[in-house]
Amino acid sequence: MAERLDGRTVLVTGANGGLGEQFVRQALERGATKVYATARTPREWGDERIVALALDLTDPASVASAAEVASDVDLVVNNAAISPADDVSVATGDEEMTRRIFETNYFGNLRVAKAFAPVLAANGGGGLLNVLSLAAWLPLPTAYAASKAAMWSATNALRSELAPAGTTVTGVIVGMVDTAMSARFDMPKVSAASVVEQAYDGVVRGAFEVLADEDSRDVKARMSATPEELSAYLVAKLEDFFADLDGAPVISPR
Repeated sequence: MAERLDGRTVLVTGANGGLGEQFVRQALERGATKVYATARTPREWGDERIVALALDLTDPASVASAAEVASDVDLVVNNAAISPADDVSVATGDEEMTRRIFETNYFGNLRVAKAFAPVLAANGGGGLLNVLSLAAWLPLPTAYAASKAAMWSATNALRSELAPAGTTVTGVIVGMVDTAMSARFDMPKVSAASVVEQAYDGVVRGAFEVLADEDSRDVKARMSATPEELSAYLVAKLEDFFADLDGAPVISPR
């Protein structure tokens, strides 16, 4: 049986996307009384329990304004991310594109966490859920992977820093999810509904980390190997399961 979110007020970033919509819908199914569904351009939801709220992660003023409006939140879901199709190399990739990726996937998500930390504390602690990626643990030549690795590290740091206020911090690690972001990749994918189900269960239990698919669980189980052994295994795994794009292995999980 799914863990409940009875009486909770949830804020979801990137709510217009496949994972984001699932986070909004499933929060209500689990008993949340209100969900702030945020995006740069919010959509209409047709449900009085859902509050559409403009939020641009790359704009500090927008994030600060959202934190003021959503002052009753006790669970923040950091879901928003970008993955440009031309992000194919950290060695030769365009620096401005790399900055844009980090501005959303790292600085933007961290900006939301920092803005809402006092809100969560004021409402009894609550929870912060950061949607990360298996890309953080894979030898992928993309700025997306690097940005997710940085956010994974920040998630672990936030967990320690926010604990005294009673705030739990959960990171979700997942590979390919069946959403619009991964539509260009023809390979097995986990459903968005399954990822969100596992993520919310983990939040309620106070889990530090949720491994939301078999690939993530497999890689995590092998991380005690030597770096050389792990790298050899992961490279072989990528060659077996991920297609090449213009001669370079490119994958943006999620």
